[in-house]
Amino acid sequence: MSQMMRAVVVRAPMDFAVQDVPVPACPPGGMLVRVLACGLCGSDLRTLRSGHHRVRLPYVIGHETSAEVVEVAPDAATASRPGERLSIGPLAYCGRCRFCADGRFELCEEYREIGQAWPGGLAQYMAVPAEAVRLGTIRRFGPDLDPAVATLAEPLSSCILAQEKGAIGLGDNVAILGGGPVGCMHLLLARTRGANLVLMADVSPQRLALCRNFAPDHLLDASDPEFVSKVRSLTGGRGPDCVIVANPSPQSQVQAVEMAGRGGRVLLFGGLPPEQARPGINTNRIHYNALTVTGTTIFAPRHHRTALDLLAGGRVDGRDLITHRLPLDQFAYGADLALRGQALKVVFVP
Repeated sequence: MSQMMRAVVVRAPMDFAVQDVPVPACPPGGMLVRVLACGLCGSDLRTLRSGHHRVRLPYVIGHETSAEVVEVAPDAATASRPGERLSIGPLAYCGRCRFCADGRFELCEEYREIGQAWPGGLAQYMAVPAEAVRLGTIRRFGPDLDPAVATLAEPLSSCILAQEKGAIGLGDNVAILGGGPVGCMHLLLARTRGANLVLMADVSPQRLALCRNFAPDHLLDASDPEFVSKVRSLTGGRGPDCVIVANPSPQSQVQAVEMAGRGGRVLLFGGLPPEQARPGINTNRIHYNALTVTGTTIFAPRHHRTALDLLAGGRVDGRDLITHRLPLDQFAYGADLALRGQALKVVFVP
């Protein structure tokens, strides 16, 4: 094996490049894997734009990874063997906090992530630490699942938890604010869970055009002054049963509470910049209309298992979500597309 590999190194905000770095060693208790594909996530884009409080630059990022096992440490707590293909979720739960003790891993107080605490998957090879092997989200997948599609298991896992919390089910009318890849995943998942009417909204005409492939019942311009009233009209005047905010927009959070139907649920699935995190929501609507407002962020191992099963079985078809498959050396081009909102999911194949 070559002692050097190609990897995306983020040196500073908006200063990144594919360069030669050493191939990592197989860590004690861990594995060395050859990356088959790695997706570019919204949090990766935020790191590219402005850094990340958990990432000490320069750093190799990337956390939506599928890979082939190259080497397994003799003391690794895994049955994986060289040649197996793995969907590697980035999370390593602490196993010590009260939530881990209760099996509520999605609320782990001290979780760490590959791509933040350890170098990530936008590289030809990646070291999987012992913590991720022992208390992580790593699952085998078979030859019939495209490795690029397998990378979607990580973001889909978070969507599954959110919709579980939002109790989306048969006959529900659902509005999704944000037409990016996560918004489209929410659309596909809501259909799988039996939603009746699914509306998709965004302020970007380009994003709305990309969403057409997923056949929402209505595509709406969220910047329209009459947007909220139009959503309520399209849901028989009642408002949606569930509104999913799948973007980092304060205005979308305000709109979600305004449009939700009586007894409805609002899922906040996009974090806001700290200086915008108090958007002026009308809490009287929450109170008098008995709304449930829920925030979710990561996921538990069972959500990752379900996500991979849905992708492998075709119940959620991930192929249309991937608008660009690019070699790693074209990272700058793919990142630019994603940063400008001209792509849904960009997946890099080292």
